[in-house]
Amino acid sequence: MPNNGTAAKVATEERLYRIGDVSRLAALKPFVLRYWESEFPMLQPVKNSNGQRLYRQEDVDMVFRIKRLLYDEGFTITGARRHLQEHAGGMESESASGHAPAGGAAQLLSRKMLLDLRDTLRAFLTLLERR
Repeated sequence: MPNNGTAAKVATEERLYRIGDVSRLAALKPFVLRYWESEFPMLQPVKNSNGQRLYRQEDVDMVFRIKRLLYDEGFTITGARRHLQEHAGGMESESASGHAPAGGAAQLLSRKMLLDLRDTLRAFLTLLERR
């Protein structure tokens, strides 16, 4: 008969990642992660008795959300922070269902179109400046 105390302990234990692990997973420098902690209140890894940062899975997921917003979608730090704060409940429903909320898809498409338009206009501006 298995020891139920041990099984309960294993079930409640959570995988923790050091900053170096998260840095490698997300392809980011550790100083970027430390900076993001100061800019994004929702990113709060725990610290052990030695002061080392330990990221829970939800922290790692947040790092990837922040990276996507900043690097892929072109948000500023302030805009990404605001977006994450406004959509805090929506992110959980999105990840639980595996789909973005219905209005979110149209909003992402519009944002992508605007980013593409911005890039095209910048390219035209560069061509005009060279003449």
